[in-house]
Amino acid sequence: QVQLVESGGGLVQAGASLTLSCAASGGTGSLGAMGWFRQVPENEREFVAACSASGRSTYYGDSAKGRFTISRDNAKSTMNLEIHTLKPDDTDIYYCAARPGVSRAHNPRYWEYDYWGRGTQVTVSS
Repeated sequence: QVQLVESGGGLVQAGASLTLSCAASGGTGSLGAMGWFRQVPENEREFVAACSASGRSTYYGDSAKGRFTISRDNAKSTMNLEIHTLKPDDTDIYYCAARPGVSRAHNPRYWEYDYWGRGTQVTVSS
């Protein structure tokens, strides 16, 4: 069983930068593709960014292009999300997720992910 734990959230001022981290443990084999999502109403998740199993390919949601950077270190079983020039609209709970068995980066549909962390809160003050 794969466990994912997010960290790095907090209260920051608009304009600052923040790096969220996701640490994976448990399971066997590759974590597969991994992604970041944010909470939206109705218990759904909005796609932010994803990277391929190797980490060489990335894919971003429209709202994340330009200010967000996703990366992963498979040797350390970690994945990061850098957020630059934070805006109050970035305030949300951010979740990491994994899709073992899937290699590609293009994975925007949250219901296709198998494992989830509990999320980390990001609050941006104006």
